[in-house]
Amino acid sequence: MRLPSRPGDGPGQRLDPSGRYDGIVNLHLAQRIAAVITAIATPCVIIGAAVLLFLNPVWIGFEQDRSDVARITGYTPAEVHDVTGSILSDLVFGPPNFAATVNGAAVLDARERSHMVDVRTVTMTLGLVALVATVLLVAIGLASRGRRWFWRAVGTGGSVLVGGVIVVGIAFALFFDQAFELFHEVFFPPGTYMFDPRTERLVQLFPDQFWSETTVAIALAVLLLALGVALGARRLGREPAESPTAAGEAQS
Repeated sequence: MRLPSRPGDGPGQRLDPSGRYDGIVNLHLAQRIAAVITAIATPCVIIGAAVLLFLNPVWIGFEQDRSDVARITGYTPAEVHDVTGSILSDLVFGPPNFAATVNGAAVLDARERSHMVDVRTVTMTLGLVALVATVLLVAIGLASRGRRWFWRAVGTGGSVLVGGVIVVGIAFALFFDQAFELFHEVFFPPGTYMFDPRTERLVQLFPDQFWSETTVAIALAVLLLALGVALGARRLGREPAESPTAAGEAQS
């Protein structure tokens, strides 16, 4: 597939024959649609990549050690890591049994296992969205042959995500409990995600400190990735006359 191009849309060209500026208003309809899809797909890809950085036994084990999960659960550190590894494997690879045991006793009760099935459904759905967004982004990038309108759309998506992370980050910093509750209300059925930290292992294995620090880490990763994408895409989407080199040549 190759998206239609206009004169002036290629490298080293700024204006089309009619003298109009090479901007999104002068794009073909297919290019405009592709640009919108690109701007929407870019944040999805960035968020998906950031989450993948932390959805692994190394980070989770590190945060559980910081949160003193072994003391909270009464398990040994080795048992904590074994149980968590089993839960993580069921979450990512399936089947979603979540039937981990310690000394022959089930770690999670029926309600906790049911909630983890819901968590897996949400995780797989969001993962599918990120995967589709990645495929679309790569396909449009190849079809556009990396023209400036594509990179401008990528930059727009990255910039919007930077603003979104800042706003959401402030909200989480000021109202973490309320924001965390709202997240669960959006993605999970009512009453299925409330557990007693005194008796139920799921919230003992993943306590508040684990979630607050992991949320901060993911937010920082998204922010840095989005900033890098926005700045890099802006550079690639810049008109030749806008570049520092061209500006210096114009002054000389």
